[in-house]
Amino acid sequence: MHRLRSRTLGAMLAGSAMMLVQPASAQATDVDADVIPDPEGPTPAAGPVTQSASANQIIVTARRREEALQDTPIAITAINAAMLENKNSLNIGNLQGEAPNLLITQQNSGAAAANLSIRGLTYADIEKSQEPTVGVVIDGVFIGTNTGQLLDFFDIEQIEVLRGPQGTLFGRNTIGGVINIRRTRPTFEFGGKAEASYSRFGTWSTRAVLNFGVGDVIGFKPFYFHNETDGYYRDGVTGERRGAATNDNYGIAMAVQPNSDLDFLLTVEKQEQDFSVVNAVITNDTELFCGFAPPDLCNRDTGDDLYTVFGQPAGGTYNAPALTAELNWDTGPVRLTSVTGWRKSSENQTQDFDATPVDLYYTRRIQNYSQFSQEVRAAGDLFRGFDYVVGGYYFNSDFDLLQYTKFFGFAPDLDPLEADTNPQSVIGSTESYAVFGDFNWAFADNLRLSFGGRWTKDKKSLSNSFAQLGLVGQGEASFDKFTPKVGVDWRPNPDTMLYASWSRGYRSGGFSPRAATAATAGTPFGPETVDSYEIGTKLDLLQGRLQFNLAGFVSKYDGLQQNTTIPGGPTGNQTITSNVGSATIKGIEADATFSPVTGLRFNATIGYLDAQFDDFVAGNVVGSVILPFDYSANNPIYSPDLTASLGAEYVQPVSFGELVGTLGYRFIDNYDQQISLGPLSGDLVNGPVIVGGNDPRVRTDKQSLLDATLTANFALGQTDAYLSAFGRNLLDDRGANAAFTVAGLFSFASAREPRTYGVTAGVKF
Repeated sequence: MHRLRSRTLGAMLAGSAMMLVQPASAQATDVDADVIPDPEGPTPAAGPVTQSASANQIIVTARRREEALQDTPIAITAINAAMLENKNSLNIGNLQGEAPNLLITQQNSGAAAANLSIRGLTYADIEKSQEPTVGVVIDGVFIGTNTGQLLDFFDIEQIEVLRGPQGTLFGRNTIGGVINIRRTRPTFEFGGKAEASYSRFGTWSTRAVLNFGVGDVIGFKPFYFHNETDGYYRDGVTGERRGAATNDNYGIAMAVQPNSDLDFLLTVEKQEQDFSVVNAVITNDTELFCGFAPPDLCNRDTGDDLYTVFGQPAGGTYNAPALTAELNWDTGPVRLTSVTGWRKSSENQTQDFDATPVDLYYTRRIQNYSQFSQEVRAAGDLFRGFDYVVGGYYFNSDFDLLQYTKFFGFAPDLDPLEADTNPQSVIGSTESYAVFGDFNWAFADNLRLSFGGRWTKDKKSLSNSFAQLGLVGQGEASFDKFTPKVGVDWRPNPDTMLYASWSRGYRSGGFSPRAATAATAGTPFGPETVDSYEIGTKLDLLQGRLQFNLAGFVSKYDGLQQNTTIPGGPTGNQTITSNVGSATIKGIEADATFSPVTGLRFNATIGYLDAQFDDFVAGNVVGSVILPFDYSANNPIYSPDLTASLGAEYVQPVSFGELVGTLGYRFIDNYDQQISLGPLSGDLVNGPVIVGGNDPRVRTDKQSLLDATLTANFALGQTDAYLSAFGRNLLDDRGANAAFTVAGLFSFASAREPRTYGVTAGVKF
């Protein structure tokens, strides 16, 4: 298989000058009615750049076509480069709250890892065998693990947040939605931008992007980003800062465009991270570890206490090279595109899970991951009023994990590599094939039918062993699913679109990486699916000054995959993944953009969720037996009832250039971060045991996040320059970023960023 992948990659690169995609028309009955060409002409390597006659119009590629945001019959939020720069956004985590029903939190158990939730659909796990519920797609390449998803925002052209299942057009596992990220492409002309920033907690960064070309045919774009911080935690004994991290991302993109119909883009890059891992102890006196920790480290709160930590030093390194090749060709009647992606990562990380100085549970995890993907698409107009995108997709990933564990080691200075003579080894792989099609048919005046589907076949294997005990168990299984989508949209007038759709999302089954017996390691869990029903409207009002979008949806979630703890294995219990039940999620979303006068823009979003389990029964360990526990009354995780945002941006010309001010407020309601044990009732001896909710320690407080920036744009000789002052979380809203309880043993958490502020200076040329 390695030789086959190598030959496939070589063939894709050798044929790089073969294909160019151009957008199918947004509405075949009125080709490009709302879109006009850029008067300066197309940007090389990027395909046609378009702008709307409306000042607020944004062009998106959410359906693998370039079309106006207001003409796209799905719930989508688009954020372009100017919006990111004006808000001084750092990484993907700063999108939290910017789109309705979107949550993004950092997962500190993995390098540059994110917990993503859209419309209450999430799966917060760092294991490489557990696939993301929300797809992150970078330049057309799906990222198969949540590690490495916290991307730098300096070189981003546009981000699109697609809400709801997107299983027709996007790679894999888009059961909750997609965050589609497009980076800038080489311009073929000499130019670039560079900036440096400094902010609270010893945080500073330098970033640079350079563009230059060889004639009009070859363009290069080298880039380098560096970020580092001292961290915002305090050591409870020494008073020193904790949570330090450095991150470097560098590479080069090369574009080749021999003519207007032919295009090739190759990006080679690498991310390197060196970081400390900090956990705050939230163990209480109902848990075993509380009896071994100092008394003042039990029963701490999940607010200000989280920012003072006492655990042993821990950290990790992360190295991740990647390659992306985009091959494009316009043959005239058919536009073809091919996207090849290869990514690899190596991680070595320690973590003090008990978060106390006593050395009760400390691990070292050494793992390697690689993925290869290939997508080929064809797009065009079959006849007037009917356009299509069809294609095929291949994905392969391999990983291996070696975990060394100190359990009640009582030896803080002893590395788990030396302490654990029986480390656990997990080796797994995934191979996936898919074919897909997406079609638009304008079958009547102002009426359009959208339909399509994807058939996916997944093959997975996993082997679980211990160094001394040998092979515990292994398994291999295949899963396949057809995920259709159908929708209709109606435009009673040029400023109004109404739409309705039904779509199905699919997340493959697999094997439990933490299984510790032959039976559990060799038994697969099944796929989970979501059926989503949505209606919505998109309005363009007040002669283009106001855009207002509204959507309502109902999602039926079946085959819910969830981790549960049962007896077995060397430590007496094990964590396995099972299909435990179903859920119904209902919601309403709205977003608006209003530009009342030149230079002033307001934006607002609101999302409401009603997420409930229909049934959720899992086996839990009580003594030496497994009893059925009914979690149906618990809250689904990462599902706040309400999310909302309100922002304003004002541009004021001045004698030296212009001032740009932004002010943004985000509200995020309470939400739970783990399915866990709260109050218990029912038959506590024989079962079923009724769980009356999640542990209150894993429930966040309500968040009120206020951000502001003030930027001066001015000329510095022949160069454009800017100086910006910014503040994030100005209200200093503190609380948990993540919290977790472990089977009556201990609990730990991490904290979200407190108030911070800083300055940025940069140039563009």
